[in-house]
Parts: sequence; C-alpha cells; structure tokens
Amino acid sequence: MPATATFCHAASLTVNVVDKDGKATPDAVVMISTSSVSSPKNPLPKAATIAQTNMQFLPAVTVVQPGSKITFTNNDPWDHHVRGSAAGAAQFCKNDENGFALRLAGKSVFGAAKSSVVNMDKPGVVLLGCHIHGSMVGHVVVSDTPWAVKTDANGNAVFADLPDGAATVKVWHAAQYIDLKPVPTTLGATPGQIKMQLTVTPPPRRAPAKPSEYDKSVG
Repeated sequence: MPATATFCHAASLTVNVVDKDGKATPDAVVMISTSSVSSPKNPLPKAATIAQTNMQFLPAVTVVQPGSKITFTNNDPWDHHVRGSAAGAAQFCKNDENGFALRLAGKSVFGAAKSSVVNMDKPGVVLLGCHIHGSMVGHVVVSDTPWAVKTDANGNAVFADLPDGAATVKVWHAAQYIDLKPVPTTLGATPGQIKMQLTVTPPPRRAPAKPSEYDKSVG
C-alpha cells in the first residue's frame, strides 16, 4: 500500500518577530524544521497570484512550497517587465534555478488584465523587480519545510499543528541581509512562545508610486 500522510500533531507555537528597536515586524517568514515526515493539516499553497498594482507587487511577500505555480497579473495601465532572481548571497550563484523574466502589457480600459505563470521549482527566496520601474520590489519564499508562516501586523506567526519533539526555528525578512541564527526548541503539549529579534530596522512601506511620463511612454 502507498504511504499516506498523517496529521497526528498536538504542539502549538507562536513566534513573535520584532525589529532592532523591539517593534512588531510584519511580512517576516518563520520556518520550522522538524525530524517528522508528516505534513501539516493545511499545507503551503501550490499556486499563488501576485498582482502588479500601482507599481507595487501585491502581496509584497508570498510563501509557497517547491513546485508551485505563481501567476503574475498586471492591473496597471502601463507595461511591467517583471524579473525574478535569487535573493541575498544566492544571487551570486550562477545556477539560479528560480530566475525568470517576463513582460506584461498594461491593462486597457475595457480589456482583461494580462497574466503569465512562472514555476517555482526549487527552495529559496526569489527577489522580484521590474526592469522598467526600479522602485518595485517583492519576494517569493519557496520554503523547504512545510511549516512556514508569514507574520501578521503584530509580528506573530502562529503554528497550531506541529509534531512533538525537537525543532529548529528560522526567520527570514527582506531587510535582514545577514541570516539570523536558527533557534532550537522542543515542541510539546504546552503551547510555546518564542521571540526573535532582527538586527535591523526595516524601512516603512512606501506609498504607491505614480508613473512619470517616461514610464508611461516606455510602458
């Protein structure tokens, strides 16, 4: 008989991520590695949509599992030339298996938004940008562990169905260029809480930009 996934989990954990000044940090990604071969009740998505709206990637951070399909949709009336490359130190690796580039025409008044699909096959963090609009930045975290959660507005990532036993907690944030040291922990019946602090203060989210006349002409 083929092996089947089991969901015998009891442990819960809340990870609170704060910046250098102790302020709550949204859009960090908390990843938990365990020795368990089981899967979470709610696995990471195999597909996601990232919109280009008002010259921003929305959402700014997307978390998926390896092999996922990402749909890029241009809601702006001007073109975007979306690019993806390895983030952090991995960008200097010649073998960028998640790298890509695609151009999406602007949305006409009465037409449907243009879309294109990209496969994210390998684990890692993908930095998103636009060859036309340099201010556009986003990230896709292709997690190598099934337990990965993006922090909310209060900086919290909540896990409700973790397997008991030893685990390692890792945090990623776009502004944290030097990786934080993973934190070992033991998961059990008692709900756990961990606070992890970045060594940087992320810049505030920028307001949606307005295109220049040049942007409109080349887009």
